[in-house]
Amino acid sequence: MALSVVMPALEMAQETGKLLSWRKQEGERVTKGEPLLEIETDKAVVEIESPGDGILAGVSAREGAVVPVGQTIAWLVEPGEAPPSEIAASQSGRRTDGGAARPAAGIAAPPEQGAAAAVRISPKARRLAQEHGVDIARVSGSGPGGEVLADDILARVGSTGVAASSAADFEALSSVGRLMAERTTQSWTTVPHFFVVREVDAGALVAALEKLAPLVQKTRGVTLTYTDLLVALVARVLPKHPRMNASWTGDGIRLHRDINVGIAVAVSAGVVVAAMHRADATNLDDIAVGRRDVAERARMGRLQPSDIAGTTFTISNLGMFHVDAFTAIIVPPQAGILAVGAITRRVVPVDGEAGIGIRPMMTLTLSCDHRVVDGARGAAFLNDVVGAIREPEKWLAASGEK
Repeated sequence: MALSVVMPALEMAQETGKLLSWRKQEGERVTKGEPLLEIETDKAVVEIESPGDGILAGVSAREGAVVPVGQTIAWLVEPGEAPPSEIAASQSGRRTDGGAARPAAGIAAPPEQGAAAAVRISPKARRLAQEHGVDIARVSGSGPGGEVLADDILARVGSTGVAASSAADFEALSSVGRLMAERTTQSWTTVPHFFVVREVDAGALVAALEKLAPLVQKTRGVTLTYTDLLVALVARVLPKHPRMNASWTGDGIRLHRDINVGIAVAVSAGVVVAAMHRADATNLDDIAVGRRDVAERARMGRLQPSDIAGTTFTISNLGMFHVDAFTAIIVPPQAGILAVGAITRRVVPVDGEAGIGIRPMMTLTLSCDHRVVDGARGAAFLNDVVGAIREPEKWLAASGEK
């Protein structure tokens, strides 16, 4: 029986995917789990595995095509089997302007408000059209049944925007960069952020890295980083603070059972949040290997769906860029993100000693969604993170770390 290959949905807000390349040619045999195609979503470039065994046939989407989520783009068939004939485009289920209920008998219907009243448009595209002042009646839709998608609105904005002056250049954004701009704007304007800041003596963290890095390098062949240690420590603190590992749903708060810590990774097109799944139950050396592998795939544009899915809390570390401190924007629908600055030697008061001393200090800034976390909860969480940084080996040992 023929098995359809569809454009996958890797996140809730995704409407389309751009087909970058087929890893197999039409007519070739494919094995389940083998890389089949490469797509660019609003989030990243991702390799998609074959959903089953068979011969690739009936390919209807070519490289460079932007395809609505859920649309069949090819088939996997048995030898000698013909792919199903082309089927009608599936309906996305979104509202069609002009599809409102008809007025009851005897009540005059209001006049149509121009051609826009009959346009099919996605909610995201409608929002973008309103933000940019685009007349949707003048936009040709590329979705099923002529539905106007977000990319159609953005293309219209680009084609009718103010021409660049001779003294300026225009840099077009990739879908990853465009989404980063959209999401940070949405998060900053709709999520009620508040911030909690702490300075912490990172002397014990420095000592732990110096002690553990040679062992991890010898046994796993990977360089242990401060980010790895912070992922491990934060993941072990999060179970004590379930509201920090939660999401706002609009109707309430969803408390996530798994601790999936995201790491902000810089790529040429923007920033990708890579997922360290169940980091609270993962050994430090496995975290280091996982971080290295997913970061390499992100920079090479070879991310897999699992690499970016399901993060419940994010860490953004700019210490390697010698940034002392910064505030990070929350990644929706998460409830918090921890911004980590560089470890620098500063003159500070020393507990238990008269006078002052020079210590390796680090600044942590916690951004919280006030709908999920109040100030007291945020402060309590950051206080425990600081405690873990001051005694990293104790926290790692408590979780069975060797």
